[in-house]
Amino acid sequence: MTTSIRSICVFCGARHGARAEYTDAARAFGAALAARGITLVYGGGNVGLMGEVADAALLAGGKVTGVIPGFLREREVAHTGLTELVETESMHARKAKMASLADAFVALPGGFGTYDELFEILTWAQLAIHDKPVGLLNVSGYFDPWLALARHTVDEGFAREENLSLFVAERGADALLGALAGHRPHHVTKWEDLSRG
Repeated sequence: MTTSIRSICVFCGARHGARAEYTDAARAFGAALAARGITLVYGGGNVGLMGEVADAALLAGGKVTGVIPGFLREREVAHTGLTELVETESMHARKAKMASLADAFVALPGGFGTYDELFEILTWAQLAIHDKPVGLLNVSGYFDPWLALARHTVDEGFAREENLSLFVAERGADALLGALAGHRPHHVTKWEDLSRG
C-alpha cells in the first residue's frame, strides 16, 4: 500500500555535528522534499541541521512550516524566512502541533532533543495513537548504535519484535522517501501480557 505524503515532520540537531556529511545530508533532504512537493514541518530554528534542511527546502522552492515555543523565539533562534512560523506555549505543545501537521516523520542526526521527539512519536505509534510512517536518515551510520539499542530492547524482552517495524531506516534521501511511501507500521492489536512477569 502506498501512502500519500504531503508533509513530513523532520527532527534534527540544532548543531551541525562533527561530520560534514550531516550538513550535506540535511541539505539534500530539504531539496528532495521540495522536489516532490512535500511540505517540511520542523522545529522552526535557523541553526544547525534545522536551519540547513529548512534553507535547502526554501531554496528549491518548497514550503516550510516551523513550529517553535515562544521562549526559543525570544532567544532569536527562530528562522525568519519560512513559509509559516507557528508559535506555541511550550515544548509539549510544539511536538503535538508538529505531529498534527505531518503525514510522516523523519529523524536526521541530532542530540537529546531529536531522540526525545523520535522516541515520543514511536511510542505514539506503538500505542496506535497514530499510524503515520516514521523514518531515520542514517547518515554515515549515525543511527547504527540506536538501531542496535532497539534490537537489544526487543532481545531483552522489553518490546515486541513487531515494534521494530514501526520505523524504517535508510542512508539516502531518495531511498528513505521511497521506503516511507510504502510503509505502514505493524500495530500490536493486544497490549502486553503483563501476567508473564
